[in-house]
Amino acid sequence: MNFRVIASILFLTSALSAPAFAQQAQPTTPPPGSPAATITIPGDQLPPPPQKFGGKIERDATKSTPFWPARVVPPKGAPNVLLIITDDSGYGVPSTFGGVIPTPALDRIAKDGLRYTNFHSTALCSPTRAALITGRNHHSAGYGVVAEQATGYPGYDSVITKDKATIGRILKENGYHTAWFGKNHNTPEYQASQAGPFDQWPTGMGFEYFYGFMGGDTNQWEPGNLVRNTTPIYPYVGKPGWNLMTAMADEAIDYVNRINALSPDQPFLIKFAPGATHAPHHPTKEWVQKISEMKLFDAGWNKLRETIFANQKKLGVIPQDAKLTPWPKDLIKEWDQLNADERKLFIRQVEIFAAYVAYADNEIGRVIQAIDDLGKLDNTLIIYINGDNGTSAEGQPNGTPNEVAMFNGANPGVEEQLKYFYDAWGTDRTYNHMSIGWAWAFDTPFSWTKQIVSHFGGTRQGMAISWPKVITDKGGIRSQFHHVIDVVPTILEAAHIKQPDIVDGIKQSPIEGVSMMYTFDKANANAPSTHKTQYFEMFADRAIYDDGWIASTKVLRPPWVTAGIKLPDPAEYPWELYDLKNDWTQYEDIAAKNPAKLKEMQDLFWKEAQKYQVLPLDSSVAGRLVIPRPSLSAGRTSFTWTRPLTGTPNGDAPSILNASYNFKIDVEIPPGGAEGMLITQGGRFGGYGFYILKNKPVFTWNLVDLKRVRWEGPELTPGKHVIEFDFKYDGLGAATMAFGDYSGIGRGGTGVLKVDGNAVATETMEHTLPFILQWDEALDIGADTGTPVDDNDYSTPFTFTGTLNKISLNIDRPKLSPEDIKRLEAAARAAGDGPSADAGKAAAEGAAPQVSGDIGLSVLQKVELRLDKREGCRKQADALGVGMIERIQFVRNCMK
Repeated sequence: MNFRVIASILFLTSALSAPAFAQQAQPTTPPPGSPAATITIPGDQLPPPPQKFGGKIERDATKSTPFWPARVVPPKGAPNVLLIITDDSGYGVPSTFGGVIPTPALDRIAKDGLRYTNFHSTALCSPTRAALITGRNHHSAGYGVVAEQATGYPGYDSVITKDKATIGRILKENGYHTAWFGKNHNTPEYQASQAGPFDQWPTGMGFEYFYGFMGGDTNQWEPGNLVRNTTPIYPYVGKPGWNLMTAMADEAIDYVNRINALSPDQPFLIKFAPGATHAPHHPTKEWVQKISEMKLFDAGWNKLRETIFANQKKLGVIPQDAKLTPWPKDLIKEWDQLNADERKLFIRQVEIFAAYVAYADNEIGRVIQAIDDLGKLDNTLIIYINGDNGTSAEGQPNGTPNEVAMFNGANPGVEEQLKYFYDAWGTDRTYNHMSIGWAWAFDTPFSWTKQIVSHFGGTRQGMAISWPKVITDKGGIRSQFHHVIDVVPTILEAAHIKQPDIVDGIKQSPIEGVSMMYTFDKANANAPSTHKTQYFEMFADRAIYDDGWIASTKVLRPPWVTAGIKLPDPAEYPWELYDLKNDWTQYEDIAAKNPAKLKEMQDLFWKEAQKYQVLPLDSSVAGRLVIPRPSLSAGRTSFTWTRPLTGTPNGDAPSILNASYNFKIDVEIPPGGAEGMLITQGGRFGGYGFYILKNKPVFTWNLVDLKRVRWEGPELTPGKHVIEFDFKYDGLGAATMAFGDYSGIGRGGTGVLKVDGNAVATETMEHTLPFILQWDEALDIGADTGTPVDDNDYSTPFTFTGTLNKISLNIDRPKLSPEDIKRLEAAARAAGDGPSADAGKAAAEGAAPQVSGDIGLSVLQKVELRLDKREGCRKQADALGVGMIERIQFVRNCMK
């Protein structure tokens, strides 16, 4: 009997029996063991234990009964979740919370749901995001600071330990689709290469699909750190005008449509985290034109504050008796004090920022609309958090055309910016940031900005939540105190999914946040907050909130100053006290009137600090960028490559900063010549490149796009050659920083380019980069990803057309002699262990922070005073009130 006969018989049999089947009632739930069977798991253990086989197995398959494991699905009615978080955006930025920049997508969520006016971040990127996805405090999750500043303490090592499963992992194991688009600032910098490990990448933390960039920020036009899942990608190559903001929205829309087509009944969790509005501010020219035509900022930043403040009262997102905190006249000029050039430049800067805000919100709106178009909006919980901290003041007083330059202590003045960068502002030729005056204004009505946790300008975020199926008080306002750690428990309660007790055999630490879902009920619009106590800490700036009170340390370091500032021991910071029930904006410090209450709050801070891995306190900022961390290159001084390799991130690449080094490259030049990249790290905004250009060897140092030092040799003949670049560094290196002395970094040196052992070019560099190369680009060999180190020489990828046989790199880091150490120790002792007596008195009286020299000076200058580490550790231990053994152990660990 052939196949056609068999098929015909089967067809007739099924056709004849169809009416009988049609007359039977169809089960509403697929029976256990059937291919369509589903199960909702208890969720206490993830992944769940294997399901028991429920069929029957005989020797003969015809006498056996199959049984399929059921597909895991969430509890009935579990919502889709769209978790949106933007970047570096304060309370007064969006129109939803009184700002002048139109944000219709955020407005839409607020209109369909609720606006939260008392929601808080950690004041910095990585920490807020770690708290967001784990439900734990940022120190508990290992992110006391950003990943690039990680130090070797549990609260600061940038490792989310296995006892803290993310919301992605929990929902995935309970039957959700999970995806993450945009910024990932929660992978340790030293684990971001293609060598992995990948367990701290989004795909290793429970997000099945990831499309985004690794690190704190990226070039939106040419993101050199963009990946799909764990593979670097460069979709912008050959596509002028391509922008990541639109690309990631397109990816998210494609994703939600794809999973809906394949599995329409399975809910999703999407984390959508744009780079906007972190620097660089890169909107499209269409949005720049729209915002520029609106003339929103011509009256200046002081008038902008007044406008936002009035709007906030009209909208009811601040109390009617709230007071606008004073403008910091001793730190930032008032608008009327600026000259015409300053106003022209600063208006250009803020219009680009505002265009970026509006552009990002528009793309977010497209994602929301895509969900609506699929008919899924009614049962989608949308949490839209405006900013992971306050607006950034890292742009310095004059703004900067290159954020990489700012972090290396160099920045052009207003005249230079107008001449060379004004027209290019926001394009692919700038890595731009705006003046600090705008940042302060966009945090209205509060004081301070990003990095500052003691004052709400750094931590208060506007948030809107909608869930049409559940939230009926549309357009309502909620003023209960809540924190970013409360998002995970809210999602879990909404999905009726419990926190697991065990994940991968590891007992889970308790989630430290509380659910906000009680606020969804209109009857609880004015209910007391269930989040009673919350500590805050960042760079030793700190605060403690407790049931309507907040005790805050005075801000002793403006966030735009990263080094060269006199600071006391962290345990000696002066404190302020605010009664938030009567003073919503931290306007009046009442510490002097309430010493007993202040002492009670201070004691509570130390208790919380001990509980959540906050100690030891560390006030350093820029210095943490260059301290040794684990990496694939840690402890090595010699490196060899024998084939092309692109995409090694800075955290795993060998660093040649503040050191002598030698590149030796064995190449073969074909007849007719060759060109292309041999080895490079960084790009247009800071880095180096060693390449062949029109058959000539070239070594270029790009000093943050402000200056380029270039070595060029003669044309190479066909055949094998050894090309060498040897650099002798003049400074003592980063080791001087341990003594509070910055003179060892960023010094000059002499470079010699050699061909076949013969010197062909010698140049002296007056300065080198002290802290960091362009962080969104990689170490590349045999080609150049991202942007060129010199656009006048080549365009990427600039693949080498000859034969690359071998590259070797040897690094000779300076070592301090005993005489150097004695001298540095003596200088540190002479400088003292903190600010002068006058400076300490001034800080205690609320005077302006004491800064070494003008704010605009390079951080390469030696700091005047140092923090005595041992004394600081002892005082922190004393504040804890622990026993002698614990005190000795604490000081010992602190000193490490």
